[in-house]
Amino acid sequence: MRHASRTLVIAAIAFGVRAAGAEPRALMLSEAVAMAERNAVSVVRAEGASRNAAAGVRSALGAFLPAFSVSAGSNRQIGETGTTRVENGQVVIVPRDPWSSSLGASASVALFEGGRRFFDLSQARASRVSAEVDADAARWQAALSAKQAFFDVLAAGEMQVAAAAQIEQANRQRVVAIARTRAKAATRSDSLRAEIQVRAARLAALEASTARASADAALARAVGSLEPVTAAPGDTTEPTLTLDDAALAARVEEAPSVLGARANLEAARQARRGAWSSYLPSLTASWSRSGTGSGGGPAWDPDQLDYSGAWRLSLNLPVFNQFQRESQVTAAEVAVENAEAGLRDATLAARQSLTDGLGGYRAAAQRASSQVATVEAAEEDLRMQGQRYSVGGSTLLDVLASQTQLDQARRDLIRARYDQRVAKAQIEALIGREL
Repeated sequence: MRHASRTLVIAAIAFGVRAAGAEPRALMLSEAVAMAERNAVSVVRAEGASRNAAAGVRSALGAFLPAFSVSAGSNRQIGETGTTRVENGQVVIVPRDPWSSSLGASASVALFEGGRRFFDLSQARASRVSAEVDADAARWQAALSAKQAFFDVLAAGEMQVAAAAQIEQANRQRVVAIARTRAKAATRSDSLRAEIQVRAARLAALEASTARASADAALARAVGSLEPVTAAPGDTTEPTLTLDDAALAARVEEAPSVLGARANLEAARQARRGAWSSYLPSLTASWSRSGTGSGGGPAWDPDQLDYSGAWRLSLNLPVFNQFQRESQVTAAEVAVENAEAGLRDATLAARQSLTDGLGGYRAAAQRASSQVATVEAAEEDLRMQGQRYSVGGSTLLDVLASQTQLDQARRDLIRARYDQRVAKAQIEALIGREL
């Protein structure tokens, strides 16, 4: 009774929310997937990481270009010009011109850094590939979540239909039971059991409605919709796979998870090569030119400035830096080993997921096919038991047992169809393509 009361309250709240708000907009499966791929939080973050990785490639390319800067300044002396004054115990000569100005420009470029910039560029490009693969994988996972939510709504709708059929059958049984009780052909317990069956059917209908409202809310979250949405009735044909086992096994070797692990390994290898470049010398060229002068105002007159400049070529060879280079090389080698293990595990995990997915898909397909026959048999059995009970050939308990078997068969059929749809969606997300 507590469970029934709680379900009634939840159903009432769900109905109140739906009645107060707008009617849910029906989405096709393709539309729900497109919205999820655009609005899912994981997709937004993955695409942001991809843009950051692309910016990292630009930064790595910019390391090959010279750095250039300009400067300008103006300073005005406070006090009488052409005189001296004491500041902090020192004699300061104030120039006759109160304003002093300066202009400057400098540039520098690294000519050789042991190949580190090339390795950094290769690492940045590999990281960009990894980020792009991660973004693609995030889109497929968002599509999977949207499909699961969509199929949840369809399953909840099918449960509502089954609950409505259960109510209709329970009402018919109650009518027959009451008629037989009044005709003294059955005991009063038959009519009471029939009434309990009707109330149980109504409770099942309320639970199905609550599940439908919850599924609609989950679908709205999965697709990122602020307005109420629901799943448009799709086709009820059996989902099929367009690729055979051999083709799927070949595709799984290029699954998004495997491609991402492969890109991470390449980035780790380039980082290891860059770590070894710290043992080589670096050569840097720089140029600077500046001018200074004084005058009566802050304006700069290039013809009145005294200029000086310099060219500089510097060579730096690190001899010993407290084993920091050795530590960096070791960390880079460990990262490569971890990436190799990650690639191996990602490949094996993808193969295992494909095996499990195909097994789950085929088992669900077989269950769905079997449950169709089971539902037909249960419907026929219930029909026969109902006819026999109406003429006194069986008891109401026999009818109720047949009704229970039919209800369970319907639920099992709905579950088998849901599992088959989800299994196909999981295989699609795994290999990164529609089937």
